[in-house]
Amino acid sequence: MTRLLVTGAGGMLGQDLVAVLATRPDLKVTAATRADLDVTDPTAVDAAVAGHDLVINAAAWTNVDSAEADEAAATAVNGAGPANLAAACATSGARLIQVSTDYVLPGDANTPYPEDAAPAPTNAYGRGKLVGEQAVARQLPHTGYVVRTAWLYGAHGPNFVATMLRLASQREHLDVVDDQHGQPTWSYALAGQLVALADAAVAGRAAPGVYHGTCAGQTTWYGLARATFALAGLDPDRIRPTTSDRYLRPAPRPAYSVLGHRRWAAAGLPPLPDWHTSLVDAFESPAPPAPWKVA
Repeated sequence: MTRLLVTGAGGMLGQDLVAVLATRPDLKVTAATRADLDVTDPTAVDAAVAGHDLVINAAAWTNVDSAEADEAAATAVNGAGPANLAAACATSGARLIQVSTDYVLPGDANTPYPEDAAPAPTNAYGRGKLVGEQAVARQLPHTGYVVRTAWLYGAHGPNFVATMLRLASQREHLDVVDDQHGQPTWSYALAGQLVALADAAVAGRAAPGVYHGTCAGQTTWYGLARATFALAGLDPDRIRPTTSDRYLRPAPRPAYSVLGHRRWAAAGLPPLPDWHTSLVDAFESPAPPAPWKVA
């Protein structure tokens, strides 16, 4: 029986991972929330990893703008945390799947970034996550996996889809940027993909290295907002397009966050579905109680 540790199990992605893994009686799962395990504590990490065959690290500092204000603290979680986990896995022989971000890339392309594209983060959050990626690659060259994701939404945490629906009840019109391109990704679908990668890794079918865990296709935040309104039975014309310079934020956002998915085929796994298909699935899913399920 494979023994699997999920860190960050109380977060949006972490809770979905636990839900997916609950359907797998063949796995012995330990779910560690932030209260259970501080990934910045090497001694605690060593003790937590011991006895497990594989670790999925969903623990992260996810507030991009606050990372800009306190880069050292954010990098301690997003950089030193994965380094501690990688070191513990190297000692114990466990494999590690590290969840990372499109923000490690420069965001200035016009075609999808391949997995081997050169990193060049433009904000503190991306720099910290890159430190984590590099630690995994350095310490676990044969048993370390990095899965970059982007534009996550789900039932268990603050996210763009939930925000749009909350604001729909407060404003007649919403102005949403139409010059940032990306791939909205349902956290529950990503959780399933991570578990599939874990299976392939344990079976020796998946080569180590970088994978891109985003949905196929692409849209803008404006396009996602309109699709969200339409699926919720609201008038999508209440969404109006605007530009990023109207909404300046502490951390710069990439204009282009579209990722390629070539490496999944080599592991015998299909990539995630088109973003709109996944959004429809999220709205139609009977569980868990997501923000869009609230009457």
